[in-house]
Amino acid sequence: MLPTSHIPLFYYFLTSLCFAITRATHLPHQHPHPDSVALDLERKVNASISTSRGRMLGEQSAACATGNPIDDCWRCDPNWANNRQRLADCGIGFGQDALGGKNGQIYIVTDSSDPDPVNPTPGTLRYGVIQSDPLWITFSNNMLIHLKEELIVNSYKTIDGRGANVHIVGGGCITLQYVSNVIIHNIHIHHCVPSPQANVRSSPTHYGLRTKSDGDGISIFGASKIWIDHCSLSYCRDGLIDAVMGSTGITISNSYFSHHNEVMLLGHSDDYLPDSGMQVTIAFNHFGEELIQRMPRCRRGYFHIVNNDFTQWEMYAIGGSANPTINSQGNRYTAPTNPNAKEVTKRVDTADGAWANWDWRSTGDILVNGAFFVPSGPGAGAKYSKAYSVEPKSAGLIDRLTMNAGVFGNSNAIRTVNLRARFWFLNNILALFRLDRLRDQSCNIVAHQVLWPSNVQCAEPSVKELSRWREDNYFVPVLYPIAHPIVLTRIEVFMATFTLDQFNERDVVFSRRDHPSFVLLIDG
Repeated sequence: MLPTSHIPLFYYFLTSLCFAITRATHLPHQHPHPDSVALDLERKVNASISTSRGRMLGEQSAACATGNPIDDCWRCDPNWANNRQRLADCGIGFGQDALGGKNGQIYIVTDSSDPDPVNPTPGTLRYGVIQSDPLWITFSNNMLIHLKEELIVNSYKTIDGRGANVHIVGGGCITLQYVSNVIIHNIHIHHCVPSPQANVRSSPTHYGLRTKSDGDGISIFGASKIWIDHCSLSYCRDGLIDAVMGSTGITISNSYFSHHNEVMLLGHSDDYLPDSGMQVTIAFNHFGEELIQRMPRCRRGYFHIVNNDFTQWEMYAIGGSANPTINSQGNRYTAPTNPNAKEVTKRVDTADGAWANWDWRSTGDILVNGAFFVPSGPGAGAKYSKAYSVEPKSAGLIDRLTMNAGVFGNSNAIRTVNLRARFWFLNNILALFRLDRLRDQSCNIVAHQVLWPSNVQCAEPSVKELSRWREDNYFVPVLYPIAHPIVLTRIEVFMATFTLDQFNERDVVFSRRDHPSFVLLIDG
């Protein structure tokens, strides 16, 4: 027993300890009633579907008849391009308060280069994202932005790729570290590789030495009020989207994920207590081809996974550890053919029985091809009451809600362009190929998604390699000059910039919304 004189000191210590634990697990932007946010989202879906049915009956624009509350909020305005900032009023879920660059100036990216991460050039994307004032960032034309180092985005920024095909690749790629109010919309993000230790500017007044990055598509680190919408992500070295270190107030919506192993990590580590306040909405996304796991993989926190289309996984779709709350509503889970990979869920590195009281719920989900969701919890978790929202909309509506997932303008089916005789000369093709897929330096190359027809006559290619990419054994630019006028039957290229006589970029289209590639058909 403590001496009487020590009892006040003991209670002071105990009170201080409890206060410290509470502060460690409660984040400043954490919503006190997460289930009410889930309920609000479902109400918005209900209202949008009801409104869309009325529009269809009135024969209004089909673009306004999706039932998707985000898209229907701004796409029904034929003059949306003159009122881009309305998008900031269309958010849903935990990231709905993200302002982005609302009420800020319009900054137009006119230069796709990234020559100096410490002293970025005005007109480049890097110059815009580091500014201190709110900015709504748009693009003057189609761009392939190859980052030298990770792109560190400052608070109150919107990166708005509507009206252009914008691809971000290379070192990094996008880092949101200790910032808030960021919106990333309608951007292709792929082939992100680790960037080495280097100086990188993060604001007009500060640059510093950055350690080697992981190669995430988007890295969210101690950030809040973040909204990622209508992006297409694939082929990154680490995660496509990772949110760690007490990040919260995040919505990931209307995006297309493909060709990746560890898709999405939400939570730093099992013993990192601040991630208990992480709250993330994952809505209206399409998880597509060649995905393996982590859609997402969660630690602690509350995760609302609603009205997504999971069309493929190899190991599992939703995983977690350290007692996260999983609220799965109205999704469609299509299991792979592998009989040992039918389970949607996985309790990662957790002994059987240790997760019996975890609050993992499935309401209104459709399970296809033998898929099964293993729920847990006694009907209510220790921290959050069981969802009292209305029955989520039938997952049969998933096709409508996710029909435009990914970057706008890409078709889900492979399309070709017939250029016919008016383009007799194909001067050169600049493409990115994996080093381990290149067989030789002749035209008889079969690389990933690239097949040269046997009747192509071309000179020996000149290869310009970037040393860092060579070290990573990942990608190099390859220039293939064509010797004389030829007839090509079909060229399908993984990612390319074409130079043609009388080139018209409208004649080049993306083959699929989930795969950033061109398909050309050139006839004689």
